[in-house]
Amino acid sequence: MAIPERIGKYEIRQKLGEGATSIVYLGFDSFTGREVAVKAIFPEVLRDKERGRLYRHLLMTEASLAGKLMHPHIVQIFDAVVDEEQSYIVMEYVQGGTLEPFCTPSTLLPVDRLVEMIFKCTRALDYAFRAGVTHRDIKPANILLVKTGGNEPSGGDIKISDFGAAMMTGGDQTRTQVSGVGSPAYMSPQQVRDMTLNHQTDIYSLGVVMYQLLTGRLPFQSTSNYGMIYQICNTDPPPPSTFRADMPASLDAVVARAMQKETSARYQTWEEFSHDLAQSFRNRQLSAQRQAFPDSEKFEALRALRFFCEFSDVDLWEVVRFSHWDEVAAGTVIMKDGERGNFFAFLLDGELMVSKGGHSLGTLAAGECFGEMAIIRRGEHTRGADVVAQTTTRVVTISAQALQHASEVCRMHFYQGFLDVIAGRLADANTRLASL
Repeated sequence: MAIPERIGKYEIRQKLGEGATSIVYLGFDSFTGREVAVKAIFPEVLRDKERGRLYRHLLMTEASLAGKLMHPHIVQIFDAVVDEEQSYIVMEYVQGGTLEPFCTPSTLLPVDRLVEMIFKCTRALDYAFRAGVTHRDIKPANILLVKTGGNEPSGGDIKISDFGAAMMTGGDQTRTQVSGVGSPAYMSPQQVRDMTLNHQTDIYSLGVVMYQLLTGRLPFQSTSNYGMIYQICNTDPPPPSTFRADMPASLDAVVARAMQKETSARYQTWEEFSHDLAQSFRNRQLSAQRQAFPDSEKFEALRALRFFCEFSDVDLWEVVRFSHWDEVAAGTVIMKDGERGNFFAFLLDGELMVSKGGHSLGTLAAGECFGEMAIIRRGEHTRGADVVAQTTTRVVTISAQALQHASEVCRMHFYQGFLDVIAGRLADANTRLASL
């Protein structure tokens, strides 16, 4: 098939891939000046007497999400056209492939990298769920790797794609649940039985993906769909550690709970799934002194701080990307009186001493923000005190430049947080004065 020069207003540059119902091209949007992926649906697919109605439904579902799911770990849909002559969907172009190549015993990802990917999936799918969307077709082929220019094939970030089989919900009412969609090997027992579904079907499917990425094999294997469905509903797979000795035992428990057959025993929320993933990673490295922190640990640590309680998940991922994380030894000078202040910080754990001219002004405890006055004061950007670590301490620093280039919503949340911090300090000072 010849590659068209244009589809709609999009210049077509090359073919990226082809499936049973569509072909995907690399396109260029001259209006925005960006590369896009254009998924063109074969016209004969929509005219098919037996399955045409289903395919049209799936196409309309995906098209309806244009501009709605704005999350760093979800492929964004920019545009969609559905008509008799030509139907296509225009999406964010993600260079880097899918997770499918890492599903064999000889190509397994490092455990820490895999846990990071699954954690980001849980946060993205929780965001979608809160927007009233259940994916229903979670599998390695629908999780894309974002190529960042490094040589490591497992490097980069992830994005969830292909919401064509998604189920939309409004309140408690399911509006678009249809049968006959999804990949049997990744379906929950409720999905293969054609029962009413909720977000827990995606939790189950992501548990299967995690199992496969850990072991290089599916939890259930059969030569027929009937045999596969029987196993999904009636048998328990061997723990992943049966096939991989280098993984922590805590991950067996995470996978097992995600893949519980009854929804009452499965994770009830995405937050529970996320928390257990982050905790398994943290427990594995408790004794390690390290400079590198996994993104899952960063996200969970920031979410636990009162300062970030008004930040959405999207805003928090932005902070994860531009913040700098360090573990410092006792005696380390973090800020020095009189020096130019070009960053502010948060204390995650440990203890910091604040002093001026050799006189102690007090200590900072876990969760506190410090150094922000040099950032927010007009015309005055020097430190007013020394800040020194009294114990081994974990500190998150954010540069003034990073804050300046953050999104408008993210900056607004920071400045609201600063006002809250200053108001709290003034209240404390008034209380001390009143007691004199």
